[in-house]
Amino acid sequence: MAEFLVIRLGHTSDEEVQWITVDSNGTRRSEPATGTLELAAEKVQGRSVIVLVPATETITTTVYVPVRSGARLRAALPFALEENLADDVENLHFASGVRRESGQFPVAVVAREKMDEWLETLGRAGITARQIIPENYGLARIPGTMSMLIDGDCIFFNDGADMEFVMQGVSPSDALIAAGVLTDRGDDAEDSDEHAGHLVVYCEALAQEQWRHDWNALRHELHSVDINLAADGVLPRLAVTVASGSGVNLLQGAYGTKTDYRAQFLPWRNAAVLLLGLMITGLAAKSVDYYRLAQEETALQARFTEEYRQIRPGDTREVMDPINAVRSIKQGLGAATGPQVFLPSLRQLSDAMAENSAARIETISYRAGVIDVRISSPDVATLDKIQKSVSASGRFQASIQSTDQVADEISSRLQIREAGS
Repeated sequence: MAEFLVIRLGHTSDEEVQWITVDSNGTRRSEPATGTLELAAEKVQGRSVIVLVPATETITTTVYVPVRSGARLRAALPFALEENLADDVENLHFASGVRRESGQFPVAVVAREKMDEWLETLGRAGITARQIIPENYGLARIPGTMSMLIDGDCIFFNDGADMEFVMQGVSPSDALIAAGVLTDRGDDAEDSDEHAGHLVVYCEALAQEQWRHDWNALRHELHSVDINLAADGVLPRLAVTVASGSGVNLLQGAYGTKTDYRAQFLPWRNAAVLLLGLMITGLAAKSVDYYRLAQEETALQARFTEEYRQIRPGDTREVMDPINAVRSIKQGLGAATGPQVFLPSLRQLSDAMAENSAARIETISYRAGVIDVRISSPDVATLDKIQKSVSASGRFQASIQSTDQVADEISSRLQIREAGS
């Protein structure tokens, strides 16, 4: 289970910060604390750091863009939102979250100058953030329910769907009017019933008392108002929400976390060195074998050439293919270079003639692996038996090439060759 140190920055670099330790299941692991950023850095102790930045310094909204994610999405965001932004998009940094069920992307926008200031402040304290998230994303979204968090003069609000904003110096009722949940009090009361819903509020006891009359009024206009007191302040509520994966991480694009390949390599350094040594040893062994075989090949080539010159002293050409040279010598000496079929085929033919003694062989010729036999037989049936008997072995194939009637006998030519040739 991963643990996170969640640090909430103030509005200025010299303002004290708040921090708390939570885990990925949304469980508090320490009490919230307040102090300098340097004191917070001492609590990192190997934990991943999530930094919450003031919601009033960022713009959080949703937008539909017909691309999936990644660099193409970030490139499209300025064009999709520029009409709603007062500053030049060149001065702003855009970050997006995971597409919601509605098809909208949650988007956070912040001035590049402010991002640089936050990163510089964290760097001076020796803190490397894994995520930097606008603090209003710490107010959990509950489908079908409106959520409100009051922190000093700031009100965080979301409608459980795609609407979320931060307002300063307004009452809870004013925030609901801005969200379109309630109509202006100058309008007819009938219209307000159309917007009735459930509201969950998180605040400290002081805010509960401050807006006591507002809560009573809202209970008459909404289905329900559930107030949850934050005894330890609002940081624990914000921290457990972002630690469970909610929110838009501003560390994207140009501010994205750079992969430290050196740190990733260090645990594998010894294994990599051993593997490299094994590869070098194997390559060296292969090189030695190749050199030895090349030397042997050269020696054999020289010896073969010497013997070849003795057989063919007039041929002074370099022998490039010893196998073809040997084959040429055999052919010149009349030696058979193909498979031996003559004697085995004669044995097969002899057995066939013995089974059909009424036939006799007139002539036999052999050329290029093919035997031609002239046979005289009393009838065609005897010739057919001889042909089938020779072919029955499976090694040879006999075929009748011609038949002629000579007096009372059949003169025929039978051709025998190796099966499959």
